[in-house]
Amino acid sequence: MTMIKELVLTGLLATITFFVFSQRIDDIITAKETERIERVLSSDEMQGRAVFTPSIDKAADFIQKEFRAIGLETPGNSGSYLQDFNLIKTKFISARARFDNDTIATKNIVAFTSNPELYINQDSAYKKAFIRPGDNFNKEAFKYVQSEKSYLVLVDTSFAKELHRISSFRRPTFKTERSTVFILTTFDPKKYEIEMKQEVTKWKLANVVGIIPGKSKKKEYVIFSGHYDHLGIGTPDAKGDSIYNGANDDASGTTAVIMLAKYFKQLDNNERTLVFAAFTAEETGGFGSQYFSKQYDPETVAAMFNIEMIGTESKWGTNSAYITGYEKTDMGKILEKNLVGSHFVFHPDPYTPQNLFYRSDNATLARQGVPAHTISTSKMEEPPNNEPNYHKQSDEIATLDLKNMTEIIKAIAMSSASIVAGKDTPSRVDTKALK
Repeated sequence: MTMIKELVLTGLLATITFFVFSQRIDDIITAKETERIERVLSSDEMQGRAVFTPSIDKAADFIQKEFRAIGLETPGNSGSYLQDFNLIKTKFISARARFDNDTIATKNIVAFTSNPELYINQDSAYKKAFIRPGDNFNKEAFKYVQSEKSYLVLVDTSFAKELHRISSFRRPTFKTERSTVFILTTFDPKKYEIEMKQEVTKWKLANVVGIIPGKSKKKEYVIFSGHYDHLGIGTPDAKGDSIYNGANDDASGTTAVIMLAKYFKQLDNNERTLVFAAFTAEETGGFGSQYFSKQYDPETVAAMFNIEMIGTESKWGTNSAYITGYEKTDMGKILEKNLVGSHFVFHPDPYTPQNLFYRSDNATLARQGVPAHTISTSKMEEPPNNEPNYHKQSDEIATLDLKNMTEIIKAIAMSSASIVAGKDTPSRVDTKALK
């Protein structure tokens, strides 16, 4: 009997605590405020928020104003919420390479560099690396391109198609300039000379980032993120609509980031430092999150909540969402524990064959071991059970369930409470097991 009484009392206390907690959050995260922010970001005036257009600058200005009104600090007390960086676009001019006494075909030379001219030989400060038969080409190539060191990477000829495919990739510039040169070859030369010339253009981009410093654990970070770019203006559809408003993708996630910033700022009880990031250029290669991730030592990031398309009901209906990469850390279990007594349920990602864990802005930090997950409701199934407005002009605010979206934002806030407070620390992603 005593044990039963204790269980009943514990459950009752949990319910009472959750009820009090819910009353407070209901006063801060409201459907009215959700709609106000979402309506601005997905309006025709934003013209689809495409990168390299005035419309994305307009969206960034709006997000900055929201962060300033909330009272967030700027990164490094810089005075600006904009995290500026450049995207490199190159136009090939010429390249030649000799390995010992052999000439390498120009088509088998691929460089990732912002330098207009390169000259490399065996005495250069380039580390030599190899992508060998049986290696995961994408994983290895990504590792070297993202490194802060300069590499000469000798790629086995079995990866000819893969190497030529990445030759057109663009990349963001980081704090430390370096170059990665890939050569398709079957042997390791003792002597070599590589020369390359290209025309280099730098395109400006910017994430929008705000901070709430932690109290007792300032150097431990919890990140809340979403991307604010979309597809811009395209060919008119049957209704004559040419604007890809991106209301769900991902004005909904950006709205959530702003609402969460407002909530945690008013609570003013976070022990860990909270970082609120609106990423640019997700739709064109995830460049915003790649650059952002370089600004943090992954060991200092306790968790990342990336929010992507939460404006529609999940496959389970309202008051539910899924977490990508659920099985890779125990973060999902922590979130579930913090939601005991609520009506909301987080599910493991039901679309694992689509590899969603590596397809959003959480991926860069996840590959470095950070428990970085994306929260979404988007139905990634085959028609007719998929999201009917995904990457279409019809992705407008009228298609969203704003009441349910507000409940999802509340659930993220409540479920993250113990991580924000420094009481729970999710397990790390096993980087050795990553694809």
